[in-house]
Amino acid sequence: MGRFEIKDNFYLDGKPFRVISGSIHYFRVVPEYWRDRLEKLKAMGCNTVETYIAWNVHEPKKGVFEFEGRYDLVKFVRTAQELGLYVILRPSPYICAEWEFGGRPAWLLAEDGMRLRACHESFLKHVREYYDRLFPLITPLQITEGGPVILMQVENEYGYYGDDTRYMETMRDMMLERGVTVPLITSDGPFEESLSCGCIDGIHPTGNFGSRTKERFAVLAPYAKGGPLMCAEFWVGWFDHWGNGGHMHGNPESPQDLDDMLDMGHVNIYMFEGGTNFGFMNGSNYYDELTPDVTSYDYDALLTEAGDFTGKYHKFQKVISKYAPIPKVEFTTEIKKRAYGKLTAVSQTGLLQNLENLSEPIVDNFPVCMEKCGQSYGYILYHSTLKHEQNIERIRLWGANDRANIFVDGRRVVNLYDRELDGEYDVLAGAVKKAQDVNAAPADEEAKPQNEPVTFAKDAPIDILMENMGRVNFGPLMERQRKGIAECVQINGHIHYNWTMYPLPLDNIDRLDFDRDCTEGLPAFYRFELEVDEACDTFLELDGWGKGCVFLNGFNLGRYWEIGPQKRLYIPAPLLKSGKNEIVVFETEGKATGVIELKDEPDIG
Repeated sequence: MGRFEIKDNFYLDGKPFRVISGSIHYFRVVPEYWRDRLEKLKAMGCNTVETYIAWNVHEPKKGVFEFEGRYDLVKFVRTAQELGLYVILRPSPYICAEWEFGGRPAWLLAEDGMRLRACHESFLKHVREYYDRLFPLITPLQITEGGPVILMQVENEYGYYGDDTRYMETMRDMMLERGVTVPLITSDGPFEESLSCGCIDGIHPTGNFGSRTKERFAVLAPYAKGGPLMCAEFWVGWFDHWGNGGHMHGNPESPQDLDDMLDMGHVNIYMFEGGTNFGFMNGSNYYDELTPDVTSYDYDALLTEAGDFTGKYHKFQKVISKYAPIPKVEFTTEIKKRAYGKLTAVSQTGLLQNLENLSEPIVDNFPVCMEKCGQSYGYILYHSTLKHEQNIERIRLWGANDRANIFVDGRRVVNLYDRELDGEYDVLAGAVKKAQDVNAAPADEEAKPQNEPVTFAKDAPIDILMENMGRVNFGPLMERQRKGIAECVQINGHIHYNWTMYPLPLDNIDRLDFDRDCTEGLPAFYRFELEVDEACDTFLELDGWGKGCVFLNGFNLGRYWEIGPQKRLYIPAPLLKSGKNEIVVFETEGKATGVIELKDEPDIG
């Protein structure tokens, strides 16, 4: 059994201990590579690894828990212990982390009136029930129980969000009541406002920042009250969002900032390795506009998304060597890369032709949002029949997030994204009118419509494919993240009723019928076959495709989008199998080329 204490410094079994930590999120790395990444962390000179715990992967449905396979948190921590590493756990219900909904399960939003990250009894009830399953797994991992865990975090950057001190105290007490005996910390932005809102008595405060170490520690010091100074997230890079123009990079002065941190206190490097937002687990930010994160979480970290060393790794290792010995570590995982070449689709089938295979329909007079349909991620399609309309001149979706593909009578009418969903789409003008402009008189009486209305025969179908682009993971808009259509659809000024909802989480693509045809230009699935004699890491390029997601042997590799910056999806070797592998591409924009290519290096912009 061991002892870890916070006094004027950190003490391990009574002796001063400098925390030199790096972040690796077990849920962003395939389990077969956990040991490799941890060995490389140790080889750089780190003595500790830090990870968030993502509630949404461990309780994907209310009362259904997953702690095995990719989400075997205990195995990850025990692997670190086998390598002589200590561990910092961050188990709070909110993690941010550029992860879908900040790590909270989307089913919370199925409840009317749900409030987050405050003393709202329904929210706290769900947290308690989750903690009742989580903490019996992680409390035996504490150093006081013979494990490697030396610190746990109460909440994450709460001072940026709110000032409900009673909530923070409640979160602290929940952990203590469930057997936490190691010291607890908070982490907040290095500003008076965020620290004053996020700190609580008896819990050691730390800061999150990426530069100006001496200045940031000076702000933190009064809150630490003579205790150790620690940067709990030293941001050495940054994350990418779709359409941001290129891969983001970190502060070029990072090695000097690291030197200052280790001279003055302690550090957790965020990220040591970023990993991958597999599936639909990328988060989003929303300030002036929606900015969903790309599939890669490379983060310009010390290891690449695929676990390769970077120049930054060696610079940091040199700095760390001034403060700690650099151990010799034997890397035990052989990792190869391979360009498997071009593949041509062997079959294809349409989404509309497979709705009944992929989804159990829900019929209602009104559109129903994704969460109230019992769905968390992916797409949802709203289908109806136009019995009274002969054309469409205007259409508006009320209470809609994030992206809509609208089809009438088998033809694409328009794609609407983010703020375009706040107004009414005018087919004649080919543009969206904002709410305040809908009833306004035209500025130019002589102006003529540029387009014709969408006309169709009686009883024509209307299909609206809504995509959840990733729930916002930061700020007040997190409470407004119901996806799909939550209110109504207005056509030519009147509300249209009678809808059938098809939830499409796409976790069952084995049910696709590739003998069914597809319509050119409409959403469709394209199947490829890859023969593998040796499984190697590879990178999937979709040059010429529009937007969608990709599945390898049923595993969701993540999203692609032609706007970049990410141009290739990372495929770790353990996801491949010897012999025939199946790759399925779901293309929503009708821009399929029928050809993909597997290369031996990434292209993240």
